[in-house]
Amino acid sequence: MKAVLDKKEIHTLMKKKGIKTQKELAQSMGITKNQLSVMLSSSFSPIKSNVSNLADVLGYDVLKSIVPVNEQLSTLSPKKDIRNEMFPEVPIDVSNVIAKRKFNALELFAGAGGLALALEQAGFNDVGLVEIDKHAADTLKLNRPKWNVINEDITKITADPAGIYKYIPKSCEIDLLSGGYPCQSFSYAGKKMGLDDTRGTLFYHYAKILEQVKPKMFLVENVKGLTTHDHGRTLKTMIKVFENMGYKTIYKVLNAWDFGVAEKRERMILIGIRNDLNITYQFPKKHDYKPVLRDVLKNVPNSPGQRYSDAKKKVLAQVPAGGYWRDLPENVAREYMGKSYYSGGGRTGMARRLSWEEPSLTLTTSPSQKQTERCHPVETRPFTTREYARIQSFPDSWHFSGGIGSIYSQIGNAVAVNFGKDIALSIINSLNQVN
Repeated sequence: MKAVLDKKEIHTLMKKKGIKTQKELAQSMGITKNQLSVMLSSSFSPIKSNVSNLADVLGYDVLKSIVPVNEQLSTLSPKKDIRNEMFPEVPIDVSNVIAKRKFNALELFAGAGGLALALEQAGFNDVGLVEIDKHAADTLKLNRPKWNVINEDITKITADPAGIYKYIPKSCEIDLLSGGYPCQSFSYAGKKMGLDDTRGTLFYHYAKILEQVKPKMFLVENVKGLTTHDHGRTLKTMIKVFENMGYKTIYKVLNAWDFGVAEKRERMILIGIRNDLNITYQFPKKHDYKPVLRDVLKNVPNSPGQRYSDAKKKVLAQVPAGGYWRDLPENVAREYMGKSYYSGGGRTGMARRLSWEEPSLTLTTSPSQKQTERCHPVETRPFTTREYARIQSFPDSWHFSGGIGSIYSQIGNAVAVNFGKDIALSIINSLNQVN
């Protein structure tokens, strides 16, 4: 029996996954475009010769016997898709979700507390928050003196024989491990995509603590780019490590703007459920209303903020609300942008002034960088630290420690609170199902 891949069917599947070109598909697979072209040619057979001979004897129906190993069930039971049953595609309205009890959360890479505050609001009890940066750790202690803030290098924690239990009670059952480790690549030569292959990365230490505390669920918040980092191989390795530890996972890129945050901020959310738990997880449903800057920047308390240089201020003063470098006179734009003026792409973040009727672009850790300006809609200046906090949906009662540069960095790196709360409530909905 000769078989080929149906190009029309492949294109249909690509469309469902949001993959627009064969080049993009090849990158996601970790192969070259030429290798993919060979696979889709009429001379390529996706079935090994012995299987082809088997089909010649038993007929085409033999192909129905091919199932993924991790989904293969007993022939005595009807075939079911376990993964789809555990992770229904329909999003859940979390507005009425209430925790049945206080669930324990352990947070790594806690930063200034955006996610920690969101977890608290959703009904979690933080039993420990690991953060290496002194100013961020001081922010956590300032706002929640009773929290167990662990101002320590996570590599030292995992190197200690007691591990995380040097800092939290060993009798404490962890319902959720959360955190957003920096995205770092791995070397794949001769690797088997196991935990040891990720040594030297902060993901390794997240996974080591996951292995130690064995929580019911875990949450990873990370940049959108992790989904395509190194052609998807980095994330694939992480997921394989989680699977080897006994967890089923699902991930999705979500935009904070869809969840009550006046900011376009796309983040990858990865959720894991321990294999022994018969529970489901659904991502939160998007809000009907998407806020804009006018909604969140009313009566903002006074606070310090960076200022533009006189030269930059003179340029940005010529940009209208909602505009960017293309709204400048050509000679001004060319001089201001330098070599970037002749590069490709829209570069819409350069010389950018926001408007009241739109959300902020993703806040950076420094508000006056040349490539990523976020100029105030009316005044020719960056947002103040308190305006930064409002955009990230921190309450005015949440105060930040450290100098102005550190505060901008803490807020820019934080999980937007309203966004984090919806994610936390969606997890609460799953934990409520545990008997």
